[in-house]
Amino acid sequence: MNIVGRLQLAGSGLHLADQVALVSVPLVASLVFDASAEVIGLLVASQSMAHLLGSLPAGLMVDRFALRRVALAAALVSLFGFTGTTASVALGSLTGFAVGVTVAGFGIVLFVLTALSILPKAVPAPSLAQANARLELPRSIASFAVPLAIGVAVSPATAPWLFAFAATGATVALAAVIGLPRFEPAGGSEDGMLGRIADGGAFVISNRLLRAISACALFWNFAFSALLVTMVPLITDVLRMDAGTFGVAMAAFGLAAVIGSAVAARTAGRIRPNLILLFGPGSSVPAILLVLTATPDGSPLVIYAGFLLLGFGPSMWLIAQNSVRQLVSPRGMLGRINAVIQTTIYGVRPLGALCGGILVAATSPQTSLLVIAVVFGLSFAAAALSPLRAIRRYADVTVPSAA
Repeated sequence: MNIVGRLQLAGSGLHLADQVALVSVPLVASLVFDASAEVIGLLVASQSMAHLLGSLPAGLMVDRFALRRVALAAALVSLFGFTGTTASVALGSLTGFAVGVTVAGFGIVLFVLTALSILPKAVPAPSLAQANARLELPRSIASFAVPLAIGVAVSPATAPWLFAFAATGATVALAAVIGLPRFEPAGGSEDGMLGRIADGGAFVISNRLLRAISACALFWNFAFSALLVTMVPLITDVLRMDAGTFGVAMAAFGLAAVIGSAVAARTAGRIRPNLILLFGPGSSVPAILLVLTATPDGSPLVIYAGFLLLGFGPSMWLIAQNSVRQLVSPRGMLGRINAVIQTTIYGVRPLGALCGGILVAATSPQTSLLVIAVVFGLSFAAAALSPLRAIRRYADVTVPSAA
């Protein structure tokens, strides 16, 4: 099995485990621990905090140590976390459950950043887009299939076994990364931790392509987080549809992400990157306007169609911008650069959710959707008014020397 194949297999196991955790934490907390809404909220926050707080330390590790060791550490940390979570469910320890979920999340963050740094070392620049698409496909499939499967199978009897399934995914990832080559560390600056993080942030700010990608991602994730908060009151209070409509819409979003990733893999090298980098955020605006055409007591099909469009274009954009990030970043700073961007994205999501809730409460879900469409438009503008619109071939993106 080649390097990309091993990373794809490892990603399949860890993204499967991550999606199981994402869906199962509130379910297990309620069905097994009989937790209150406040406790469930704290558990979900603990899980997401791993992504927010773990990205910068993970980026430092990726830049300083041999990547095979870091990938092994990522799989082992996730396996340890999910095994501990499984044991905590069996023992009835809510504290152990929270700690295990958080630890497992740190491992997944570390693996994602490690895989992004391995690819530029393993494949030539013209093949990066296809390799990134192969790595993104397992995450997209898991985001679609896992919620549906758990929704059908979960019960008080099956809930205690969900995290054992997640631990199995982490075991598969560990078996896959064992066969990776060593990949010598890039080395680089001997500054302290804060200095190295500052170097990564300064490079993102100074580079026009990375600056545009960051702005595009910030606006998009802000809008998407606000959308998730807006949709349930829109569906139940305004459109008078069943609350399950939201679940189907999210499944449509996941299915579209699978299709987008598959299309990106098949068309890599045949579609100009700038078209994808503009289409991804640009397609989000008509997607929201399509949702706005839904009428009370009408068909939910327009909502499903809007979420299909919302999942398709941005999934292709994610793959394209990952390739640009890998090409434009110095090899010795790639972990920190990716970590800075990821931390910023995860930091803006709670703000988007908070603003979405305030908008709905102060105005109406429809007004909130209009504001969300405008913010998606700003995401498109960040790409359209930047050098991203001029990238016709990945080979044209300058690859800096190691830093």
